[in-house]
Amino acid sequence: QGQLVESGGGLVQAGGSLRLSCEASGTIHSINFLDWYRQAPGKQREWVATLTSGGSTNYADSVKGRFTISRDNAKITVYLQMNRLKPEDTGVYYCFAATVVASYWGQGTQVTVSS
Repeated sequence: QGQLVESGGGLVQAGGSLRLSCEASGTIHSINFLDWYRQAPGKQREWVATLTSGGSTNYADSVKGRFTISRDNAKITVYLQMNRLKPEDTGVYYCFAATVVASYWGQGTQVTVSS
């Protein structure tokens, strides 16, 4: 059974940077797209960014120009580079992977941005 494992969260001051990683286990194959989502305290989970198998990317307006999603195909790892972080970026960040036959969520990693 496949799984996703996120890492890289932490506490950072506003204006700082973090890079999140999400590694897929070897049993996840033929990924169609990879997403990052986040959930702030008391709010619904929201979509942040998408990377398709073809290399296309898309971002929520709130993070466009500050966040970059990328992938290391050799390690089946997706990254989220977050720059110029704001307090409103605080939340638990989740990665999501979709294949033809299944979808997977990671366990989440906490990002806290102090003002």
